[in-house]
Amino acid sequence: MSIETSASSNGFSPRLSSRREMLLQCGGGFGSLALASLLQDTASAGPSSEAPSPLASKLVHHPAKAKSVIFLFMDGGPSHLDTFDPKPDLERLAGKPIPESFGRVLTAMGEFDSPIMPTQRKWAQHGEGGLWISDWLPHTAKMADELAVIRSCWTNGINHSGGICQMNTGSQFAGRPSLGSWVTYGMGTENENLPAFVVIQEGKGRVINGARNWGAGFMPAIYQGTTMQRTGSPFTNLDRPKHVAGPQQRAALDFLADLNQAHAAERSDNSELEARIRSFELAYQMQSHAPDAVDLSQETEQTKSMYGLDQKETADYGRQLLMARRLVERGVRFVQCYHGAGSKWDAHSKIESNHTRMCRGMDLPVAGLIQDLKQRGLLDQTLIVWGGEFGRTPMSEKGDGRDHNPTGFSMWMAGGGVQGGQAYGTTDDLGLHAVEDRLHVHDIHSTILHLMGIDHRKLIYLHKGRPERIDQNEGRAYTKIVKPT
Repeated sequence: MSIETSASSNGFSPRLSSRREMLLQCGGGFGSLALASLLQDTASAGPSSEAPSPLASKLVHHPAKAKSVIFLFMDGGPSHLDTFDPKPDLERLAGKPIPESFGRVLTAMGEFDSPIMPTQRKWAQHGEGGLWISDWLPHTAKMADELAVIRSCWTNGINHSGGICQMNTGSQFAGRPSLGSWVTYGMGTENENLPAFVVIQEGKGRVINGARNWGAGFMPAIYQGTTMQRTGSPFTNLDRPKHVAGPQQRAALDFLADLNQAHAAERSDNSELEARIRSFELAYQMQSHAPDAVDLSQETEQTKSMYGLDQKETADYGRQLLMARRLVERGVRFVQCYHGAGSKWDAHSKIESNHTRMCRGMDLPVAGLIQDLKQRGLLDQTLIVWGGEFGRTPMSEKGDGRDHNPTGFSMWMAGGGVQGGQAYGTTDDLGLHAVEDRLHVHDIHSTILHLMGIDHRKLIYLHKGRPERIDQNEGRAYTKIVKPT
């Protein structure tokens, strides 16, 4: 099945559109539908056998470097100036206003004229390539030869809502499919017994925009992300209600399946109902497969320690990343892991204490993930992406913080066919603007797709007669980062 063939979203009735709204509001692709499907018999009615699953594994445009993606999203915007992009001029010009030659930019808090703030970090070169990494990330630094640091990223989103939405969907505004949705639409999944696209939020916070960041937009709902729960059952409503007897629910499900099929037979162009039927089937399969996939008791104590599960500061995110490894190991296509959900990386003041805490909670688990995947022979086929919605400014805010900086910041990739051990692109001498090999969010998305074997120019979804692409016709794949074959 070629992914170059466009799909259509025409013909949605108002009733079915409201169903989509319901799905998006629940925050998980299939969780709200799982309750009604747990005792569905495998032999009970389902979609026509002639209709291929929309999540079936699909052909790609060119040989893929990676089979799956783990996106490590640092919610709030970590400072590139204190992690991966050293700037000696910050010390030289400390306390002075930014030179006029750098031009003016609109900052979120309007403190462009604040004095330049030096970094307090100690920097060292790591790995065979001599990659510069600060002392905030000692464990990640040990993985330097695997990291391809992109120092020249930029985005349009000046605030968290717009920035997070654009980094996840390509647009600052709601309504477009997320990156994970595009990947699963283009590639399908290698395990239809688990969600193709899983979202995990660390801690008690909630990511700004919620389901908008992992929604399917104008695509069928089956392509949107499924959220994992922090406690209890990994996915919402995966346990049968105690007050419902098995035979009673089975009869209701069989009746529902008959009604859905009859309705769908007269509305073959309506993908929403097809997504609903498919979600029933997935929920049933997940009942038996999901518990095993997320059962961390199967892991050795050594592996748990590698991810920091034995330390209070790292246990939460370490558990999240170990779960991500287990999911991609079982064929899940895209896993989004949010660190600091609720914009906890947002350091408008007291950046030293904020980033010290955030780095300690993230550094060891991330290094553990890279090391674990490498030991298991999975790193080459798993693309890890690290970054937030933007970076931070060289100017101070409130004396000891940094403002949002969308005009230049760092991200990195590892595994999945990238050439690690080096930095790509540059920012100016103060880290304010990306200046060389500038990569917009559209370029980052296009590069990820390229590594997955997908030509972003050919991955098209037909929406209201208009061919839509993830990059909105503006992106390019950054092939310098690709490891030679």
